[in-house]
Amino acid sequence: MVVSTTLEFGRHSPWSPRLVSEIQPFPGIRYRADGADLARVIAPPYDVISPAQRDELYARDPHNIVRVVLNRTAGETGYTEAGETLRRWIAEGVFGLEEVPSLYLLEQTFSVAGRTYQRLGLLARFRAEDPDRGVILPHEHTRAAAKEDRWRLLRTTRANFSPILLMFPDPEGRFSALVTDTILQPPLARFDDDEGVGHRLWRVDATDAIAEWQRLLAGTRAYIADGHHRHATALRWRDETGPEGAWTLGYFTPIEAPGLLVLPYHRILSEGPSLDDASERLSGHFRLTRVADAAAGAAAVADSKARWAFALAEQGHGSLVAEAKPKAESLVSAGAPACLRALDTYFVHHGVLGPLLGIPETAVGYVHSQAEAEEALAKGACRLALLLRGTPVQQIVDVSDAGESMPPKSTFFHPKLPSGLVTHLLIETGG
Repeated sequence: MVVSTTLEFGRHSPWSPRLVSEIQPFPGIRYRADGADLARVIAPPYDVISPAQRDELYARDPHNIVRVVLNRTAGETGYTEAGETLRRWIAEGVFGLEEVPSLYLLEQTFSVAGRTYQRLGLLARFRAEDPDRGVILPHEHTRAAAKEDRWRLLRTTRANFSPILLMFPDPEGRFSALVTDTILQPPLARFDDDEGVGHRLWRVDATDAIAEWQRLLAGTRAYIADGHHRHATALRWRDETGPEGAWTLGYFTPIEAPGLLVLPYHRILSEGPSLDDASERLSGHFRLTRVADAAAGAAAVADSKARWAFALAEQGHGSLVAEAKPKAESLVSAGAPACLRALDTYFVHHGVLGPLLGIPETAVGYVHSQAEAEEALAKGACRLALLLRGTPVQQIVDVSDAGESMPPKSTFFHPKLPSGLVTHLLIETGG
């Protein structure tokens, strides 16, 4: 275990010195496939797979990892079947176990709004930590049903298929310096997923290189970006089996990386006022602009520099862009933590939807993309669409450091990390 002298973080700062969760290489399990064949068997994380997409992945290939991470057989039988499937595929040679414990470097190349991004991260075994230790910090609450689902899968498979996405501060750019030598080598695997995201994977197995990566992460705090339920499940496994049960699979990327992208998580509203009525209700606290449609509303909100901004879209009536005036600050409680008051999601849920627009939380649904919001409007599946900005990474860090939790569906990190690219077997402790 490595000792940190990092002491400057909010509610989690009484530890001195701080023990930092170590990382270790591990013998990964990988498909014996590459390129298009690998793309056929990889899947997104379980929590973004719709029922229709699950059926498509089932049909795509008899060895697609969805049959393990999101088995469609109901009840406990489905979890049992997932474990049996994994063990059968290992025995049949569908998966191969790496001979040398390694770290892995994963690059994802993708485009958003006409701009190309690259995100690099390190896949490693790491110890899950209780949030109160201030070592690995969450930013959202977990749901009991989702944790129970992941627990039952973990219990039957004894493996991690989807890494927890963690971000860490790297102000000196040491991550990029370590990456350079690795990516000059031919990749271990490469493929493009269904969304056109390019993936390249490298193995890091040299002892000195592994030590350099371990030193990079020593003394730093990590923030959970994606995978809160998987982290909570790892803690439960540790509690059930002992300290060695805390080891799980993570993907570490710098907070400062330009490829660490958080997309908006829009809302669709099953009830609400017309845009004309909304304009009257909002005019005292917001600068209002009418634009042609949902796409124009989303673009205007994305470009807004206002403290809080959002747009309401109504099918056939365009969009109403709302940018907060200074007096809008009175809409949210002054007693709420500053890190929460800064969030667009907190602001609209606590100060706008109910208080100004009369929309109850039961009328709020969530969509991952602008296209989904536009489709819901066009099909009459919602009364209004509420279009938001992506949450800045620094706001996520601020909430985590303060020990607070964001409103549901405040962040959507893009792209998602694939399931089944590198699988981590749990350390067996007899539990």
